[in-house]
Amino acid sequence: MQNKHLPIQKAARYILIPFLLLIGGQWLSSCVTARKYDRLLSQYNSLAADSAENARQRRQFEEDREQLQAQLTRLTEETNKLKADSAEAGKLYRRNKALLDDLFEKYERLDKSYNSLLSNSSVEAGKLAGNLSQKEKELLAMEQNLLASKSQADKLSLDLQAREKRVQELEKILADKEKAVNELKNRVSSALLGFKEGDLTVNVRNGKVYVSLAEQLLFKSGSYAVDPRGADALKKLAAVLKSQQDVNVLVEGHTDDVPVSGGIAGVKNNWDLSVMRATSIVDVLLKNGVNPVKLTAAGRGEHVPVATGKTPEARQKNRRTEIILTPNLDELFQLLGSN
Repeated sequence: MQNKHLPIQKAARYILIPFLLLIGGQWLSSCVTARKYDRLLSQYNSLAADSAENARQRRQFEEDREQLQAQLTRLTEETNKLKADSAEAGKLYRRNKALLDDLFEKYERLDKSYNSLLSNSSVEAGKLAGNLSQKEKELLAMEQNLLASKSQADKLSLDLQAREKRVQELEKILADKEKAVNELKNRVSSALLGFKEGDLTVNVRNGKVYVSLAEQLLFKSGSYAVDPRGADALKKLAAVLKSQQDVNVLVEGHTDDVPVSGGIAGVKNNWDLSVMRATSIVDVLLKNGVNPVKLTAAGRGEHVPVATGKTPEARQKNRRTEIILTPNLDELFQLLGSN
């Protein structure tokens, strides 16, 4: 620490030295030579200059001391403040450190919980991904089945439309055929209107026109030669058939169950008789302009009766000739064949 009495000692030294020198100079002036006096005076002046310089330095030192003292005071205050701040900062540090340690502990717990949850989530995510993949496969299979079903449904729809179109065409053809058959039946009935009902009948069965001619109209008993009255009926029928190029004509001869006697030339039995009668009727139709391509002669003998029993009435009904008029169904068959 700086000596508090140092400035006073310096001041006394600066005052006493010139005084002593003055007294000594007066005392020595009588004793010493001028040369020595000059030397001492020079030394005195030098000492005086040093004293002045020392005084200046002293003042400067005083100013510096005062500045340093002020700086020391300020630094002391700042140090005390820093100490107080350091103490408060220490408290804050310790409190913040405790909080930070607590946060780190909570973070570690959360990190462990997160890792555990992440691990479990990975397992669950794997399961979910597997389930999702399976569901996607099932959905894809369902979509493919749906597309296949849709394609099949579209195909069935097209087939159904085609079938409906063919059905409509069939219905139209059948309706046209039915109309043609009815018109044919009406024309035949009109052409044969003058004959007795018991001699012939005209009706429609299974889409065909049946003209049934009794034996008494066409033939004598046991004969296959056509009578004039029967030939007249056949001429009128031929007039209708000539204009019906799409009608096939089947002539069927029928007999009763009584065996043929041996008096008929070339006829061995009822079957021969039925065939011969059918052929005779075909000849009449041919002579009256019916297309031979459309004609067919057939004998059925007694095997397709229309009346049962052995009575004369039943046997009379069975002795008949049926001319079956069938519309050409080629168009219908072609349509059915394309199905």
